[in-house]
Amino acid sequence: MEWFDSIKIVHVSAVIITASFFILRGVWMLQGSSLLHKPFVRVAPHVNDTVLFGSALTLAWLLGISPASAPWLAAKITGLVVYILLGHIALRRGPTRLIRGFAFAGALATLTYILAVARCRDPLACLGS
Repeated sequence: MEWFDSIKIVHVSAVIITASFFILRGVWMLQGSSLLHKPFVRVAPHVNDTVLFGSALTLAWLLGISPASAPWLAAKITGLVVYILLGHIALRRGPTRLIRGFAFAGALATLTYILAVARCRDPLACLGS
């Protein structure tokens, strides 16, 4: 159980860093800040997301679960894909600041859903309880 707890701490920490840094980059995008284009700001999220993904795979392996056996995990993965797409539009590909702002809001809503699913281990994200 010791390894599991350590990996869970790494995973939760990486989630907090991902969410915090995404919010910061979103604010910078809305402000039109040049900080968004600094090399560290462009590379650091990928490093953290690699840690996040690796710890998630390790936890799933330790728990012996897969998206096929755990609907909540499949919902998290689906939410993750939506979050990544909306985040990409918000921070890089949105043609206008308005579209980027809406994509940013959608990505934050999706992130909230993913966190609720993780907490409840239910694809309905605690709506039924």
